[in-house]
Amino acid sequence: MHRLIYRSKAAGVIDKETFRDILYTSGEMNRSNGLNGALLATRTHYLQFLEGEYENVNTTFSRIAEDPRHTDIDLITFDAVENGIFDSWSMRGFGIFDLNLDLETQLKEKYGVENGDICLPRDAEGALSLARDVSILKKD
Repeated sequence: MHRLIYRSKAAGVIDKETFRDILYTSGEMNRSNGLNGALLATRTHYLQFLEGEYENVNTTFSRIAEDPRHTDIDLITFDAVENGIFDSWSMRGFGIFDLNLDLETQLKEKYGVENGDICLPRDAEGALSLARDVSILKKD
C-alpha cells in the first residue's frame, strides 16, 4: 500500500458547495479505483491524502494535478506504508474554513496562520497531525 499527500492552492475561494462537489466526485472516483483518503480545505488551500495500490494512487494524482480548481501543487510524500489510516473512507472531508472560533484558534496556534486561515503543513508528519487533530476535535 502507498500513501500520497499533497498540498495545493485553490484557484478561487473554497466554499461549502465547491468542497461538497469535490468530495462527491473524489469519493466516487476513489471507490472505483480502490483508493481511500481524506481532503482538508481552508478557504484558500487543499491538503489531500490518498492511499491504495501504487498504480492507482499514481494515476489518480496525475489526474488531480491537471484539475484547474487548484495550482501550486506541492507533493509532500509518496511512500509505501504498512497500514492505511484512511481505510474506512473512500474520501473523508474536513472543511476547516467554517469551524467554531475556539477550534479555529487552537489550530491556528498549533499550525500557524496563512492568508488569515490555518496554515496547512508542508511536511508529512505535520499533515498527519493536523488530520488527526481535526478528526478528533470536530467530534467534540
